[in-house]
Amino acid sequence: MLRVVPGMKLSEISIRGTADEGRSPARCRDRVLGNLLWPPKAPILAESPTVSTRVETNDFFGTQPVSITVNDAERVSGLFTLPDGAIACYVLAHGAGAGMAHPFLGTVARGLAERGIATMRYQFPYMEKGSKRPDSPKVAHAAVRAAVVEVARLVPNLPLFAGGKSFGGRMTSQAQAESPLPAVRGLVFLGFPLHPPGQPSDERAKHLFDVQIPTLFLQGTRDEFAHLQLLGPLCKKLGSKATLRLFQDADHSFHVPARSGRKDAEVIKELLEVTSEWMGKLIPTK
Repeated sequence: MLRVVPGMKLSEISIRGTADEGRSPARCRDRVLGNLLWPPKAPILAESPTVSTRVETNDFFGTQPVSITVNDAERVSGLFTLPDGAIACYVLAHGAGAGMAHPFLGTVARGLAERGIATMRYQFPYMEKGSKRPDSPKVAHAAVRAAVVEVARLVPNLPLFAGGKSFGGRMTSQAQAESPLPAVRGLVFLGFPLHPPGQPSDERAKHLFDVQIPTLFLQGTRDEFAHLQLLGPLCKKLGSKATLRLFQDADHSFHVPARSGRKDAEVIKELLEVTSEWMGKLIPTK
């Protein structure tokens, strides 16, 4: 479990895993190294499954832990990455099964920072509490809105974008459809979960017609959460505000099989380039 508090340095963050949680300290460490902390500068010594493992590494692009107020009784953790000369900020929500410290989100945050785009990764309340059961839409929407408001406070002059991986992207679009998120210019979906695997349907997409800002769907052609026979026509129905970019042979996690002749890193690089270029078109030039 990852715990951060305002003002804590990344080198002070401890990761605790227990056998009861089914997650060893080493596994927790590996999940974090791809995100918060890059690159490692010293060996990490795993201790017993009930003893915290301390990680000593360098930050990347000055990533800082923050605390986000959802309501009077609820606060969640966030990770704010702000590169020098940033031109925009992406408020990035995690998927249902893994929090903001997932390596994929860390890779995205680092890659976007290299392209001049800041990010705010954040936890949904259930993930903050260590629960496996996702929040109700009402609670999740409140967390999305709180994260956007906090980013707008931290960087009031930067154009904002929002979205996320799978569940996080869908909760963001639902929040936007319900009531526009302050100052957000567009939504970016890193694998939109149109339906559960093996249950093709576009019922989850109805709210997208109430989203009045541009949307970017980044989707693998092998994604079991979004059959292209449904997603393609849906994006056409959404009109010019929706852009669909497909990644050949990639699955819901943007992993590609060896037989494809491509590597995951190549797919992620393309994803980052597409995202940054799309955002750039929505940022007014001075």
